[in-house]
Amino acid sequence: MSLFKARDWWSTILGDKEEFDQGCLCLANVDNSGNGQDKIIVGSFMGYLRIFSPHPAKTGDGAQAEDLLLEVDLRDPVLQVEVGKFVSGTEMLHLAVLHSRKLCVYSVSGTLGNVEHGNQCQMKLMYEHNLQRTACNMTYGSFGGVKGRDLICIQSMDGMLMVFEQESYAFGRFLPGFLLPGPLAYSSRTDSFLTVSSCQQVESYKYQVLAFATDADKRQETEQQKLGSGKRLVVDWTLNIGEQALDICIVSFNQSASSVFVLGERNFFCLKDNGQIRFMKKLDWSPSCFLPYCSVSEGTINTLIGNHNNMLHIYQDVTLKWATQLPHIPVAVRVGCLHDLKGVIVTLSDDGHLQCSYLGTDPSLFQAPNVQSRELNYDELDVEMKELQKIIKDVNKSQGVWPMTEREDDLNVSVVVSPNFDSVSQATDVEVGTDLVPSVTVKVTLQNRVILQKAKLSVYVQPPLELTCDQFTFQFMTPDLTRTVSFSVYLKRSYTPSELEGNAVVSYSRPTGIPRVIQCKFRLPLKLICLPGQPSKTASHKITIDTNKSPVSLLSLFPGFASQSDDDQVNVMGFHFLGGARITVLASKTSQRYRIQSEQFEDLWLITNELILRLQEYFEKQGVKDFACSFSGSIPLQEYFELIDHHFELRINGEKLEELLSERAVQFRAIQRRLLARFKDKTPAPLQHLDTLLDGTYKQVIALADAVEENQGNLFQSFTRLKSATHLVILLIALWQKLSADQVAILEAAFLPLQEDTQELGWEETVDAAISHLLKTCLSKSSKEQALNLNSQLNIPKDTSQLKKHITLLCDRLAKGGRLCLSTDAAAPQTMVMPGGCTTIPESDLEERSVEQDSTELFTNHRHLTAETPRPEVSPLQGVSE
Repeated sequence: MSLFKARDWWSTILGDKEEFDQGCLCLANVDNSGNGQDKIIVGSFMGYLRIFSPHPAKTGDGAQAEDLLLEVDLRDPVLQVEVGKFVSGTEMLHLAVLHSRKLCVYSVSGTLGNVEHGNQCQMKLMYEHNLQRTACNMTYGSFGGVKGRDLICIQSMDGMLMVFEQESYAFGRFLPGFLLPGPLAYSSRTDSFLTVSSCQQVESYKYQVLAFATDADKRQETEQQKLGSGKRLVVDWTLNIGEQALDICIVSFNQSASSVFVLGERNFFCLKDNGQIRFMKKLDWSPSCFLPYCSVSEGTINTLIGNHNNMLHIYQDVTLKWATQLPHIPVAVRVGCLHDLKGVIVTLSDDGHLQCSYLGTDPSLFQAPNVQSRELNYDELDVEMKELQKIIKDVNKSQGVWPMTEREDDLNVSVVVSPNFDSVSQATDVEVGTDLVPSVTVKVTLQNRVILQKAKLSVYVQPPLELTCDQFTFQFMTPDLTRTVSFSVYLKRSYTPSELEGNAVVSYSRPTGIPRVIQCKFRLPLKLICLPGQPSKTASHKITIDTNKSPVSLLSLFPGFASQSDDDQVNVMGFHFLGGARITVLASKTSQRYRIQSEQFEDLWLITNELILRLQEYFEKQGVKDFACSFSGSIPLQEYFELIDHHFELRINGEKLEELLSERAVQFRAIQRRLLARFKDKTPAPLQHLDTLLDGTYKQVIALADAVEENQGNLFQSFTRLKSATHLVILLIALWQKLSADQVAILEAAFLPLQEDTQELGWEETVDAAISHLLKTCLSKSSKEQALNLNSQLNIPKDTSQLKKHITLLCDRLAKGGRLCLSTDAAAPQTMVMPGGCTTIPESDLEERSVEQDSTELFTNHRHLTAETPRPEVSPLQGVSE
């Protein structure tokens, strides 16, 4: 039990399964009785209106029959009830009831009871207004400074403010930029209406501006009628609060100042008359209702705020003064004078729990025992803290945040790729030049251990590979079920994918509601995109891979790609990609080397990677554990930079085409408006070749749209080739410097951060930022480089010179013993181990320039990659095979 529990003075439960909201509660002397006591007026969404006058015999009594003065069924849902001077010719208080399509004003009169049933009330309809639009809420006040009467303003669901001068309808105005209705209030000091729009900003509209603006009922769409109908509705001031508002209320200190209170989803704001923030308070819980009222301290305001934790907080400005617990979640709160008791807090819940309470405490009978004080041994505490930190660190290193065994036990995923092609190819709408494009079947098996609902399987492959189906949904209603799905993969377009690896990802939620993701990678066969071909004796691009074991017959490594005519020559093999590229692999008979050559640099990647993987598998089956590959040549950066420049040129071209297309579209719309004005003119006028200009602009728009689409296709294809070349460069660097798996992963994360290239975020600026970070941290030479600030914004660069310089510098630092790591001490200057033949790291700008020249010579001298003129007596194939 809370010490600060609300003291129950009177309470009751309204109806059966009725619903209520913040506008359904009102406290006022609605029957105009001489004693000035407030009555509780409650309306429900079921259409019932009730008026209570509580008279408990003792504190905490429930409702008696005589406490209910009136209960009537209005047959329409009651959205809001208010009490004011709503009838002309009198200043007596009347009751206004807002329904969804009707506004009714009633006169409530009380009669003394002759028996023990007590007093009663009678209600008489004074007038009603049938609404043409569905109402949301209303407010009232002395609009325009009128004396002795109140006017009503109703906000509709479509953003129209309807003003009623008691028995007559005055005008209606649409709020500009309206989407959804918000809370509405009226400030009498500034004579303005305040609301919170869907843009999450408080808006203030002057009543005079509303009165002279364009009439909503007469608003037309034609330009001429718009100019003659009235003034445009302009907002007085706005304030962006950054969240939706639950309620808004205006409280006046005195005649010279007033405050606007806004209750948001996580904050409540106090604003001045001009929209400036007086103060705001961040709430640690989700509020449900509030009520500001004047404080006894001059210059401060008290605020009651109810929340969804059954608590009612009382703030004086931003200071919490009291917190009390309620038996329900309040959706409306009011303060009034009931039965000569001032300051009674009346709360209403959404299910009809009505309670009148006051603030108080229960005396605490618990006395805390004395604590035996003892001296603390800080040395023992330090030792214990270090042991606990070591245990936490070991646990985080071993299993991370979530244990892997728990994830794997919920659902097991396995993928099997068929070794043979489909008997009937599933390829459709292919753009490959060959007559028949093969397809291969992939089977994914899922087996659950617990009940799982809506497990979603998504399959991804690298374009231009295509799937017949890539999304699957499963329902595991019982444990230990096995589900299998099959789909086919084929090559759709006439260029080579950057990878043959696919990924099957399963997302699901555990029975406890925790989301989980499991992925299973699979590898597609090389023959899906490649056919046996004739070896080529000449090629523009060549790379040589060294090994530490005797050369293996290429027939053993690629059994499905042997040419029938060259069975005896097992050290040469040709490959022909379905996209048209040809690659030749040569195995040396004596020097433990393999050469891969092709006319296109990026086409070397897949065959080189496949060769290394098959060599590793071959020696693993032979029981050899110390097999290793290496690369002793220079990194082919010049060819790599040419692909980067081509990709960047397509990006710049696409940006120019889009700008030109935007200009032509603006011109096209301007010509359309001119033609439309000529056609609607009552006096015909010559077109002055506007139709010819429109036709020419239309053809330009279509041509530019086709050019943009074609450039996007070329850019996508260029990005795929750039990824292939990037994979190859990373592989050669790893073999060249014998990098570990973790260091290769860092390189891949830096060079391949994007799966898709866009104009807003492209490959060049992303990779440049990642490489700059590596050069600034783990590959830095001194603390001076670590102090450099990198640009936090990623914008498309002017050219690729900076990127190419950073890539060259990265290779240079790796050649001089640099180490890639992402540990916490990576920013510390490292002592680089110098391999033989490497110079020292320069410390001055002059020395840095000389090193850049040396590194340029090191990485641009690619004589072994160019097509050499063969000597007449020895062919290139024979030279490698010796």
